[in-house]
This record gives sequence, structure tokens and C-alpha cells, in this order.
Amino acid sequence: MAEVLLYHHIQGLTDGVRAFADELRRDGHTVHTPDLFGGRTFGSIDEGSAFVRETGFDVFWELGSAAADELGEGLVYAGLSFGVMIAQGLAQTRPGARGALLLYSCIPVSEFGEAWPEGVPVQIHGKEGDEFFDEDLPAARELVASTSDAELFLYPGDQHLFADSSLDAYDPEASALLMERVRAFLAAQVPA
Repeated sequence: MAEVLLYHHIQGLTDGVRAFADELRRDGHTVHTPDLFGGRTFGSIDEGSAFVRETGFDVFWELGSAAADELGEGLVYAGLSFGVMIAQGLAQTRPGARGALLLYSCIPVSEFGEAWPEGVPVQIHGKEGDEFFDEDLPAARELVASTSDAELFLYPGDQHLFADSSLDAYDPEASALLMERVRAFLAAQVPA
């Protein structure tokens, strides 16, 4: 089975993020969910964003990198919105990455290097009308156009954190389809 390092979104390591990880664990995957916010969760994206600004993103990058250091190579890096920055950065810069799952966000590849690393498959998921994902859609399309190892999935609607069952943004139908695609992706990353 795959070993996944999953970075939570801007509202923290919510019950919905834990439930998402647990679903993958039930499939036999090992899923690590470092709590970059030290147990804090936030009732809104704005509250979480304010906390990140006050603390400084570099602090969270260091925490996320340290979690990866403890686990070594052969990981699928997964990020949910805010967590995508860390997951994508590590997938692009760490040797031995097995894959990347970028949910609700995508950063321009040029932020972390000249090109997406060869042999590192990636899936990107977002809603068509999500104001946050709309800003990232050009970067997602550019990444997908740059490699045969990338897939972009767009879902109808405008909810941002739509696969987090503990939030009002939860969309059960889109979440189920996302999970089906993530499961297929992870099954393909299992070492022979």
C-alpha cells in the first residue's frame, strides 16, 4: 500500500480531514497527518488565514518539512488547500517522491523548480466556481500540460473545502467522486 503524508487545510486538522485520512487508512494505506497548527482549528478560512499571517508561513514550511524528514523517501505528498504549498514543494524538490495529490489548490511549478519532476504522478482537484481555486486554475492547467503524469479534475460548484465532512462546504457527491479518483491514484502508486 502507499504511504501518504497529508497536510491539512487553513482551518486546521479538522474532524473532516481526519475522516478523509481514515478512509484511506481503511483501504490499507499508511496516512500521516501532521498537525501544523498545534491542535488549533478555525471556524472560517479568514480566521485560519489570519493565524498563518500572524505566525508566518515559514514556520509551517519548517514543520511540514520536518514531518517529511522523519519519514524519508517513497511518500505520496498530499495537501488540502493551504497544505498544497508544502505538499507540492516537497513533491517537486525531494528525491524519491512517489506522487502528489493537490486538493483545492495548485502553485505554479516555477515556485519550486524549472519543471515538474519526471516520474512523479500528480492529481489536482478543485471546483469550477471556487474563488480560491479559480486563482490557481492557470497554474494547474500549466502543470498538466507540462507532463503526461498529471491529471486535473474539475467539479461543479463553488465550495472550496468540499471534501471536508465537518464543514458547511462539504459536498457529499463531489467528495465521493474525488475519493474514488484518489483511491485509483494511490492504488497505482503501490510499489510492485
